[in-house]
Amino acid sequence: MNPPAPSGYALPPQRSTGAAPATSTLREHLAGQLRRLLDAADVTCSPARDAVRLLPGLLGPAAGRPLSAGPLSPSFVSDDHSPAELSVSFAADGAPTVRVLVEPGCGAGTAADSGRAGLRALDRMASCWDVDAEPVARVTDLFLPAAARGPFSLWCAVDLRRTGPPGVKVYLNPEAHGADRAAEVVEEALTRFGFRAAWPALTARAESWCPDRGRLLFLALDLGHWQEPRVKLYIAHQGFSVEEAEAVAGLLPGRNPRRAGDFCRTVGGGARRFDGLPLVSCLSFTRRDRERPSGHTLHVPVRDYARDDRVARDRAAAVLGAHGADVTLLDKALAAMTPRRLSDGVGLISYVSLARSTGGPPRLTVYLSPEAYAVHPPHDPSRDTAPGERG
Repeated sequence: MNPPAPSGYALPPQRSTGAAPATSTLREHLAGQLRRLLDAADVTCSPARDAVRLLPGLLGPAAGRPLSAGPLSPSFVSDDHSPAELSVSFAADGAPTVRVLVEPGCGAGTAADSGRAGLRALDRMASCWDVDAEPVARVTDLFLPAAARGPFSLWCAVDLRRTGPPGVKVYLNPEAHGADRAAEVVEEALTRFGFRAAWPALTARAESWCPDRGRLLFLALDLGHWQEPRVKLYIAHQGFSVEEAEAVAGLLPGRNPRRAGDFCRTVGGGARRFDGLPLVSCLSFTRRDRERPSGHTLHVPVRDYARDDRVARDRAAAVLGAHGADVTLLDKALAAMTPRRLSDGVGLISYVSLARSTGGPPRLTVYLSPEAYAVHPPHDPSRDTAPGERG
């Protein structure tokens, strides 16, 4: 879920010890990781097995390509251009969920070709899990035009739970008509989904995504089996301070934004300003409130503010423990992803996020890179103090 061409991560680094065997294909590598991750989280229901079975068909033309050949095209889902990302979501009072996100149109050609490949993959997911994809059709002209622009068109994700059917998510590109029209596209999309009144409140905080400091990254839709389906807007904040991130968190009514700030400081290693990879906020809207967000998530790109994955793991464990979540599952998940030592690279843990809502307890998510094509070497030890200003 990276912004395009993130600073310091635009090209895959040299393969280092711990990367996937070069004889593997992308589908073999990712299917193995997903299978092990599901076992680690004790998510073994029928939909989980369906996800492992469907995964190769969701990867598009990159699926059968040997890892030794490198990425088919520069997907920015993960830093090494793997067109996939896995994650584990934790809640103190509930079971974990495992999510897999893919870019089905990676390597498909034009942005329009990529979008069509994404829709075909979405159709397969909808058929398998009885999901209504009508919300995507409602905004196809906005996000999947014939002359679509941008580095991606459509990503698909599935949330896999210990019981019950999975939830499907779709991520769309607000810049499909050009970056200068992204705000217009998002406003119209919110209007079509019944959130016209929310836009003035967002634009009142325009510093959150003004052109020189951030961008509207994604509009995401929950499809199918969700207790409360959401329309979600992701915003990247270049050079944001912790206090500015708290101000965006303050858009969520009835919740203390300082909790988001404390989380940000811990995961960011004490940084007060994030001048490397940007913080990312997600504001979610539900029928419960047509004017204000019902949820807020803060994503901290820990990999750019920690020397290696051992440091990143310890910070993730700290916030998980503070929220009463299962830290042992974190270690099982990391072992499911790779046999390498955490101190030998950085980027396996790409983001750690805190999600809060007006209708439920907080959830924390740890995002995991497949490292299919490369392992990024550890940063200089000074990176543990973060490239931003410290308090």
